[in-house]
Amino acid sequence: MTVTEIPLSQISPNPFQPRLTFDAEAISELAESIRNMGIIQPLTLRRMPNGQYQIISGERRFRAARIAGLGSVPAYIRQADDTAMLEMAIVENIQRADLDPIETAMSFQRLLTECNLTQELLADRVGKKRASVTNYLRLLRLPAEVQKAVKDGTLSMGHAKVLLSVDNPKLQVALCHNTIDQGWSVRTLEEKVRQASLPEIPRQAAEIQQLPDEYYRVLEVVGRYFNNNISLKRTPAGSGTMTIRFKSDSEIEAFLGALEAGKI
Repeated sequence: MTVTEIPLSQISPNPFQPRLTFDAEAISELAESIRNMGIIQPLTLRRMPNGQYQIISGERRFRAARIAGLGSVPAYIRQADDTAMLEMAIVENIQRADLDPIETAMSFQRLLTECNLTQELLADRVGKKRASVTNYLRLLRLPAEVQKAVKDGTLSMGHAKVLLSVDNPKLQVALCHNTIDQGWSVRTLEEKVRQASLPEIPRQAAEIQQLPDEYYRVLEVVGRYFNNNISLKRTPAGSGTMTIRFKSDSEIEAFLGALEAGKI
């Protein structure tokens, strides 16, 4: 593909840009590098009907080039409609791995709704497992306050996954604050969630429900794939029922994968 020098005055930003924020300090550092070394990697643009160009990928380089005082930048020119442009911009940003988890989740959601991709095709486009795509999309179910903590990096992706197992949004927010304020690890948060979900059991009922050790082992092994949302009832004769509650397809996929791999 031919590289062409395009005047900055003829280039406009990508209206489909999946990145919501740009680090001003990082842009300044890139501008200094461009002053010294020039632009190593060309931008990718599309030509518009009015003769102008629109960025498909490379907006950080575009912004830094303006700060560095360049009059033009090297670029590849591609043909792309709005849908193709959105898809290319999102995939390029995701592959650079510098979007925050919420930006990534929102980008995945846009690929699903605006580019009409299935989750399976989406996973193939971005080079991720379908379970990983599902986990990112689930982040968008969290309350806005919790999403902001994930976006800012004060709450990890691991913590967010644990909070997704909580049905009460107010409790999710409270646990989020406690995690940040008290520096809880993911394991600690899992235990706090487990304690919060335990019903009050009368002492007599608890004594009646004593189970053989192997039953507790089943609950432990299987329960780890479903955030311990598993219960078991057994009669004195040994018959009974086991109930598993799952939150998403990814939990089933993880459990099935463990079965097929012989880990259970």
